[in-house]
Amino acid sequence: MTQRASGTRGRVAGAVAPVAVVLACALGWEVVARFGGFPPRLLPDLPTVARAFLRLLESGTLAAATGATLARLGAGFALAAVVGVSVGVLMGRYLAVEDTLLPIVSFLYPIPGIAYAPLFVMWFGLGDVPSVLLVGVSASFTIIINAWKGVRAVRPIWLRSAHMMGANERTIFFKVILPGSLPYILTGLRLGLASAWRILVAVEMLMSVQQGLGWLIFGSQQFLNTDVMLATIAVIGAIGMLLEKQLFERVERYTLVRWGMMTA
Repeated sequence: MTQRASGTRGRVAGAVAPVAVVLACALGWEVVARFGGFPPRLLPDLPTVARAFLRLLESGTLAAATGATLARLGAGFALAAVVGVSVGVLMGRYLAVEDTLLPIVSFLYPIPGIAYAPLFVMWFGLGDVPSVLLVGVSASFTIIINAWKGVRAVRPIWLRSAHMMGANERTIFFKVILPGSLPYILTGLRLGLASAWRILVAVEMLMSVQQGLGWLIFGSQQFLNTDVMLATIAVIGAIGMLLEKQLFERVERYTLVRWGMMTA
């Protein structure tokens, strides 16, 4: 009974703490906005930001911008996931592939994705195509590294046991390598999605796209609509958090947790 009560208190504290932090930050922002001496045009209070959010929502501007950004994110992240997992698994499984590609991946991985933007503009022009490609390339390196480490982390005794029992390469991959490396692969995909989300918003400001959340921030900056900028930034943060919570936590729950590889 005591353990149950202690667990309940822990869950309540875990739920209350984030809310308290958010409220404290909101209160601090409001105090600075009202009494900090900043021009309201540059540092609007929270009610002003909320009204800007409602205006964007009612006009359909926010929905159109969000839909365009999510479409680019989906295409770019799908490209990064396919390329990243495939290359990472091949590097981890075959030493020749690892020796060939690891120096290249190690060299390109630390370079910020935004550094490639001018090259992609020269190669592919402006618009959606270079945006999607740049997001895919930038996010793929994180996925490659984690997938490679995941395959390398699979215990050799599992592979030897599968070989001794007559398993072919296909069976070994789907029954041993993939489940054993899945925690690393999911971590790479999660980090890759976060990287893709960040780089996409920045790229939309540079690639002259027709719509998008980054495009909305850039346009607001030109007209000094700080309230619109802050409302859009809040939407970007909320969408990023929801993508992680609704996508990856569910995948982990139905795979890793269900298989007993991690606790809920």
